[in-house]
Amino acid sequence: MAEERDETEAQRIDRNWIELLQELRIVQTGGQVLTGFLLVVPFQDRFADIGAGGRALYLAVLTLALASTVVLLAPVMIHRAVFRSHRKDRVLKLSATLARVGLAMLSIALVGLAALVFSLVVGPLPGLVAGAVMAVLVTAMLFVLPARVRHRSATTPYGAG
Repeated sequence: MAEERDETEAQRIDRNWIELLQELRIVQTGGQVLTGFLLVVPFQDRFADIGAGGRALYLAVLTLALASTVVLLAPVMIHRAVFRSHRKDRVLKLSATLARVGLAMLSIALVGLAALVFSLVVGPLPGLVAGAVMAVLVTAMLFVLPARVRHRSATTPYGAG
């Protein structure tokens, strides 16, 4: 069941845009901190010890973190590019998609990062386990939980608990 609010289409789009920006502000900070952390890793003494597989995993994680930063910044850049062109509805739809893609990329980077760090600290097998645990957590948070919320929202009217 759709939310019923006393607002115009333009007001709804503005409200949704503001909500999306708030979400992006939160996740961008975490993603940028992660990216900054990853950028200094090769300059640490122990980086030489990670081997070819560790280097490949590191580069994959770094690439995902960098790409997620760009994708999560894109909605603001797009909004600036089309500001006052009366296309906010299109910008909102595209930005919501970019936010989902950016969150997925960042989440996959976190899975790889967990595997990398645990591999370095306690060994390859614990690294695989940590990566698998993070993958389950990411799947639950990105897919399972939202699906449950959507299902509950579809059966419970807006404002009814």
